[in-house]
Amino acid sequence: MITVKNVITSEDVVAAALKEKILKHEAKIGVIGLGYVGLPLAVEKGKVGFPVIGFDINAERVGRVNAADNYIGDVLDEDLQNVVHKGFLVATTDFSRLAECDVVIICVPTPLTVTRDPDISYIRISTETIVKYLHPGQLITLESTTYPGTTEDVILPLLEQAGLKVGKDFFLAFSPERVDPGNKRFSTKNTSKVVGGMTPVCLEIAYALYIQTITNVVPVSSPAAAELTKVFENTYRAVNIAMVNELMMLCDRMGIDIWEVVEAAGTKPFGIQTFYPGPGVGGHCIPIDPFYLTWKAREYDFHTRFIELAGEINVEVSYYVVNKVVRALNSENKSLKDSKIFVLGVAYKKDIDDMRESPALKIIELLRKQGANITYHDPFIPVIEPHGGSTLHLESVPLTDEVLAAADGVVILTDHSDIDYSRVVAKAQLVVDTRNATKNVLENRNKIVKI
Repeated sequence: MITVKNVITSEDVVAAALKEKILKHEAKIGVIGLGYVGLPLAVEKGKVGFPVIGFDINAERVGRVNAADNYIGDVLDEDLQNVVHKGFLVATTDFSRLAECDVVIICVPTPLTVTRDPDISYIRISTETIVKYLHPGQLITLESTTYPGTTEDVILPLLEQAGLKVGKDFFLAFSPERVDPGNKRFSTKNTSKVVGGMTPVCLEIAYALYIQTITNVVPVSSPAAAELTKVFENTYRAVNIAMVNELMMLCDRMGIDIWEVVEAAGTKPFGIQTFYPGPGVGGHCIPIDPFYLTWKAREYDFHTRFIELAGEINVEVSYYVVNKVVRALNSENKSLKDSKIFVLGVAYKKDIDDMRESPALKIIELLRKQGANITYHDPFIPVIEPHGGSTLHLESVPLTDEVLAAADGVVILTDHSDIDYSRVVAKAQLVVDTRNATKNVLENRNKIVKI
């Protein structure tokens, strides 16, 4: 394990001054991107007295922060109100204020292109903007998930255009976000933080910053090691989810209940971690991060076949769900074409308002292409807006007995906790359950088809 050593000497005047500011909570922190990562981070820094400026190109989002109007579920309303009303957090669309900051943290999206290659354009744009205002005594950290080498090969050369030397005049590090939306146990504060600096001095300063607000900070030898750590974490989950999804499709042919098998295997007290099957993978990490690694691996003439196969399986499972719906309708002497399909839940996981990369969106599109008439209910997602190349636009409808009864099939794609699944099954004609949400429903089980 890497340890952080006090390598700053009396000659490192700029570094020493910045570290002292950080330790006294006097350093002004700029956070670029006020989404699921940036806003919780900004609030945590403000809670301990750091002056924070939040930067975003979305004027509506900036206005909501300044009005202390919370839009992120993982941020407590009272926490946002306190830091805003006390003046510890202010948001702006004016990026020239980066010149005021001692620390700049980049928390922007890193999606995939249509060909599933990394899109780091937001990182580039943010860095190019920072360069305009970079001055001695600034720490720049990147938190956006990306492929190994981004900090050193992309960000550093751009920053060096300012004519300053890394590790002496300015400082650079990578510390990946580990946000898990909706997790009630682990928050920004109590989730261990990995950090890698471009130089030992960079690491020392970045470590000093993060340890002020995060319980456990884990230093690693380089930004690339930190970048790969984050990608590995989510690739690990993607691969294991793919394995259980593939087993689910096998169990379907064998007539075995995959949920029973997974739960039974999970009783072993060692040697196994439980992963559950489902309609696909969603969110801002698991569907994306493995492709960052496979793309980078090709630069080294290496093909991550295992990871790529996992990605294929996790895409294939959405088609499997559609086929399961077709088969379920066939058993009722109905066809998918012109059937009324009522989708229950479109968020990528339960009890959150996030539908980024949600498999529900893909499944809805596939069902519509085969002629199904789709309505949906999700207490967290009132509207599905057109996205990417999709023109899909739907509004959530109330979960009434009449809507349930009128549907030829109800498809549970997200298992939100506040839904009465016994009532759903009782009123529906047919239920296709992709999340085992009906596990505890005792009556009318003949209506339930599990994936």
